[in-house]
Amino acid sequence: MILLSVPRTRRRRLGIAAAAGGLLAALLTAAPAAAIPDPGDSPADRKEVSRSDQAEAREAIESGEIPGQDEVVHSDNIRHVANIPKDALPGTNSDLAFQGRYAFAGNYDGFRIFDISDPKAPKTVAQVLCPGSQNDISVSGDLLFLSTDSSRSDSSCNSTTQPTTEKSSWEGMKVFDISDKRNPRYVAAVETACGSHTHTLVPERGNVYIYVSSYSPNAAYPDCQPPHDGISVIKVPRHAPEKAALVGFPVLFPGEGPDGGGNPGAPTNPGVSKTTGCHDITVLPSKDLAAGACMGDGILFSIEDPEHPKVIDRVQDNVNFAFWHSATFNQKANKVVFTDELGGGGAATCNEAIGPNRGADGIYDIVGKGDRRELVFRSYFKIPRHQADTENCVAHNGSLIPVKGKDLMVQAWYQGGVSVWDFTDSSKPKEIAYFERGPLSTDRVATGGSWSAYYYNGYIYSNDIAKGFDVLKIDDRRTDPARRVHMRELNVQTQPDYFD
Repeated sequence: MILLSVPRTRRRRLGIAAAAGGLLAALLTAAPAAAIPDPGDSPADRKEVSRSDQAEAREAIESGEIPGQDEVVHSDNIRHVANIPKDALPGTNSDLAFQGRYAFAGNYDGFRIFDISDPKAPKTVAQVLCPGSQNDISVSGDLLFLSTDSSRSDSSCNSTTQPTTEKSSWEGMKVFDISDKRNPRYVAAVETACGSHTHTLVPERGNVYIYVSSYSPNAAYPDCQPPHDGISVIKVPRHAPEKAALVGFPVLFPGEGPDGGGNPGAPTNPGVSKTTGCHDITVLPSKDLAAGACMGDGILFSIEDPEHPKVIDRVQDNVNFAFWHSATFNQKANKVVFTDELGGGGAATCNEAIGPNRGADGIYDIVGKGDRRELVFRSYFKIPRHQADTENCVAHNGSLIPVKGKDLMVQAWYQGGVSVWDFTDSSKPKEIAYFERGPLSTDRVATGGSWSAYYYNGYIYSNDIAKGFDVLKIDDRRTDPARRVHMRELNVQTQPDYFD
């Protein structure tokens, strides 16, 4: 594949026709967003777009305003060093985790283990078939954890889909022994209310605690009843993982009524998801701190007692945030970046019609001390390149790039690609590098692009939904010091203290 470095000197004006067609209104009045495709085990349906949008996309490609279909473009300071296409697992690629010389890649059909000792030539070590969306993945020592957020006939890797209304259906956490990377062994399963859309590890010496995020309860679902206003907590003994068990369901949004005390959503707050649980949580164990992205709310809480987390502060943005999706602390733990997954990851929101403040990152400073700490909004960040109206694009998963004295982050934007940006000045974030491909299609919204983009031991790794596993190398004086930081293990939602 030829790599092209294409300077962007023109402001792309894609999206005007979409606004006229009502795309903006549709996005802001849709049902609560969810990471795609949710629930289920198959990629989201390809969505038709208008003929005018199709023509606009083709014209933009011909004029050079956006890359051609599948064309790779990037800033001068990034190189694309490897791509490993999907193989035995054809489902949607999802999250990533790292340990030593291995990368672990989730997929709606299971997970894949890569040997990345040579990042320019990753090798597949194992592929494990174990269907169950979205197979959010993490590792700790000899254990690997997978989230199942689709209703299954049982907890095995041979299960089939089954209606959520049936009491016998199963959703929750799966645990594997990965002491032999070539032969992972399934050792435990724990059912959790409303399944496990994502999960976050709080590791201790003898145990691993798992915070399970799930949402969207329904009175018709026997194992997912409202109000679902908290998170499930699982305790896994490291030396006896088969004894993994649910130890609690701490309520994060206490309140009266059937839905608890979270954001009520529409009609009170039109275009905002009703809070019925959390989508994702990031913990900072060195500071006993966590940040939760919980549908209509962003929260800061203490995890000093991991079985009984305590909320410190809670914020809402009922103007520009539709669905609080994920969170990232800076190294000093005095800032949090929250993402808004407007449209659920299946819509084209990186265009002029949607604008720079929706489907973006929200940067919050943490001010005060102890239980009096507060989240204070400073600014939004969104990639500065408009995408075609056939490209699903919105803020998604990313990680810090560890440079002392700087707040640098790499982030996935689905078909918007991979962005590296600087938020050292909370009020003036700016992009410093990017990598992307042209649209998968010019006549339909075909789901694809980078689900997760993380920095690990000198390289950026991206799990592309459609194109497979990408490895990028950034050469920039602002990020070069990060090459001196080497981690033995990285689960991005369990943020390390890089300089401890």
